[in-house]
Amino acid sequence: MPKNKKDKLFQLIESGRKTEFDRREFTKLLGASGLMLGTGFAGSAIFGSVKPAAAAATQVRFDGWGGAVSDALKKYVFDPYTKATGVQVVAGTFGDEEEVFAKMRAGAIGEYNTLASSGPVSYKRWADLGLAQGLDESKVPNLKYASKPALQAYRKITPDYLACVPFDYGTNGIAYNTTKISKEEAEAQGAMLLLDKALKGRMSGWANWKMRVWMGSLQTNQDPNNATDMDAVWAKAREHRDLVLKYFTSGAEQMDLLSRGEVCVSDAWSGRVARLQEQGVPVGYFDPKNGFGWLEHVQVLKGSPSPEVEEMVNFILDPEAAMGIADAQKYPPLLDPTMVSVTPAVQALPGFDPTGTFSSLVFENPDYWSSHEADYRAEWSKIEKGG
Repeated sequence: MPKNKKDKLFQLIESGRKTEFDRREFTKLLGASGLMLGTGFAGSAIFGSVKPAAAAATQVRFDGWGGAVSDALKKYVFDPYTKATGVQVVAGTFGDEEEVFAKMRAGAIGEYNTLASSGPVSYKRWADLGLAQGLDESKVPNLKYASKPALQAYRKITPDYLACVPFDYGTNGIAYNTTKISKEEAEAQGAMLLLDKALKGRMSGWANWKMRVWMGSLQTNQDPNNATDMDAVWAKAREHRDLVLKYFTSGAEQMDLLSRGEVCVSDAWSGRVARLQEQGVPVGYFDPKNGFGWLEHVQVLKGSPSPEVEEMVNFILDPEAAMGIADAQKYPPLLDPTMVSVTPAVQALPGFDPTGTFSSLVFENPDYWSSHEADYRAEWSKIEKGG
């Protein structure tokens, strides 16, 4: 290479080392200079830690539970995103978030990009394992619409970065057949309705360790985020087990049990009950005092293509898209209702909070539940099997 071109190249490289401009801009500048790295110049020696810019991704992956929410995401987010960017969204499903945890821990970094994740407890787990990838928030302008209490819950776990966007919320309350149980009777009993011996064999519940601990805590007048008498909680779990016809393990199974009239009371998911009510099934719903409120988010995973993922999650936070998704899945979006226009259909959903403060709901404490998860899972597994 002629000496004058070498001098220009090294001036450019020194400029790149002393400033913090974008790697892609550096590459553009090199191209604009008409200079090429040829024989006699080792890229690593010239650039030091500067690496060539990664090619733009042609696809991103999103994993969720499937069903109505996946259909709504395709309609309101994935298709418009692909049309605007040319980047395809590969949509996958899982039965349990544990599946993705296991694969990522086994080294599948980059295989998964984003997924629907179960609130602050799961977020903390991804972060603690070093598998969460922070967002460049300047590339996600629709974050300004996101629920402030929800963002605060996630920022408390990772103060130095945010690796998700809030998605939706709901409650796990109690559903009952309105032809068998009155609204007044149900709400008067609260969580104790799930222990009514007169309903033996006509009761269901979620086969989930956290739900059983939460309800057992309420039934023993304990703080569900800090229960201290676990013997009493497990006793209530056994008492409930002996009254149950069948535990459900999916939303579809839950709806089937309630719609067929096989059971007349069950702890239930607010969105699934809303769907049944829309279909004309005689089912009521209420949240007992200190009932279970939950948040969901879209988790960004380590190894994901940042610019493409950031643009996609920005689409998810678009108010119009969020309302369409909420109406389809029957769970309110985690957007600030004081900043966006909320449709009447979404305002009518169970658990919707028009103030956006969530002052009437109790959410899980990530530190408490994370520290007890292994023990509680194991104990509930024994009880469910008859122990």
